[in-house]
Amino acid sequence: MRVTTFSDFALRVLMYLALNEGRRATAAEIAGAYGISHHHLTKVVHLLGRGGWIRTTRGQGGGLALEKPPTQIRLGEVVRACEGGGQVAPCHGRPSGDCRIAPVCRLAGIFEQAQAAFYAELDRHTLADLVLDAAPLQRILMPEADSPGTSRRCSLQ
Repeated sequence: MRVTTFSDFALRVLMYLALNEGRRATAAEIAGAYGISHHHLTKVVHLLGRGGWIRTTRGQGGGLALEKPPTQIRLGEVVRACEGGGQVAPCHGRPSGDCRIAPVCRLAGIFEQAQAAFYAELDRHTLADLVLDAAPLQRILMPEADSPGTSRRCSLQ
């Protein structure tokens, strides 16, 4: 199973916001921290907002924040939403008329089981697991937080 860049970016946005609980961040700030496309990130932010994982506030003082505590955000749920329920293989989920061997093929069943196992493992983990040891991530993503007088802490609820 391969996770798309979209899912990867979604998890990165959530991690960044978890590291910055208590303050709002902007999509531009997050894109800059990771060195990724701001344009692509805005699509990710839109999906995360629609999914109820983040709160988006427009205007002066606006920005992005987690809508739920990191312990309540299951990775499998986020990846499923980002991946759109895609199938592992091109033949998986197609009408049997598209494949000559469909009536006797066991591969589709194996693919279904593999995909179920993949998501079951992701479902065992929450966003809190990704930011459990926050300090190394914060040093990389927010080096200015190490400056005197600046404090950004991850508080897992």
